Amino acid sequence: MKATLRPPTRPLGRLLPDGPLRFLLRRLMRQPAAWFGALLVGAVLLAALAAPWLAPFPPTQIDLSAQLQPPSLAHPAGADFYGRDLASRLLFGGRVTLGIAVTAGGLAMTAGTLIGLIAGFSRGWAGQAWVALIDLLLAFPALLLALLVVALLGAGLRSLVLAVAVAGIPNYARLVRGVTLANRAAPYVEAARAVGASSSRILWRHLLPGVIAPVLALATLDVGWAILHVSALGFLGLGAAPPQAEWGLMLYEGREYLGSAPWASALPGLAISLTVFGVTLLGDALGDALRPGRG
Repeated sequence: MKATLRPPTRPLGRLLPDGPLRFLLRRLMRQPAAWFGALLVGAVLLAALAAPWLAPFPPTQIDLSAQLQPPSLAHPAGADFYGRDLASRLLFGGRVTLGIAVTAGGLAMTAGTLIGLIAGFSRGWAGQAWVALIDLLLAFPALLLALLVVALLGAGLRSLVLAVAVAGIPNYARLVRGVTLANRAAPYVEAARAVGASSSRILWRHLLPGVIAPVLALATLDVGWAILHVSALGFLGLGAAPPQAEWGLMLYEGREYLGSAPWASALPGLAISLTVFGVTLLGDALGDALRPGRG
């Protein structure tokens, strides 16, 4: 008999070439919390992305005959005061809440990293001016800062994105500034300066790579906080406008029926809690995997 040649099987950690990404993946795979967090977050993301195909009804379709109907075969998550299917609204609401949170988190990460790099690298009055700006932003609680931005720009989804982004900037700026201060006197930075490298080259080629790992860990956790802020502002009526589906707005709309139809608020609250829990688990695991000295 002729032997059949089969390609050798490789574990998941070996599917990637040798390098930092493979090393990080191997560390994450050793942590059960990372698996559980990734499972939760992945399930929520897939459900939100597949909402047009999974939702049994349009999220704004009104059916007064199903008003405050409990979970059933026709309405798996029940119906709200207007007879709108809550399962459909949860799916489409996740698209709005998660989309705003991820967009705002990306803006906050970009702006905060840039501010932190410049503040940590600058010397003299310029550095002190950036530090004063960071301290000023840190003086406000994040939710209060977001409320202030919405008050200045007006309610709406665009204002909500900017508000949550501005509220997240100080955390990134403080973290990146601290790492940059620790690294700007490192031998490789002094060597680059000695050979005539410009300040911009030192920032982008030598200091920026040193802050990527802690920024990624913070970004994962910050998405959880962004979801909470988006939901809180939506609950206050400063985000999505009815009849659009959004988790915080759904909490607000169901608050008057906690006694007769508790599922109207409990289900969006559960969706927020599970998503933030999964993101937090994943962020903690990522931060632990990126921490030096752990094999």
